[in-house]
Amino acid sequence: MVVNEGRGRLFRRKDGKYLIYLPKDLAEDSMFPFKGEESVYVKVSFKLGDDKLIVERWEEKSKK
Repeated sequence: MVVNEGRGRLFRRKDGKYLIYLPKDLAEDSMFPFKGEESVYVKVSFKLGDDKLIVERWEEKSKK
């Protein structure tokens, strides 16, 4: 069974940083876009007036 959604949580720590918790079943699903990494840099964005976050793998800009 593919798990492509779940109830997570946006949490503010005592040091002022924010964390997004993802359900284990979602993060360990075979179709989850971030595979087997303990830590990965991500780009988080949103559109004004929308209630959705977009989370993408952070791509370093290569110097040419």
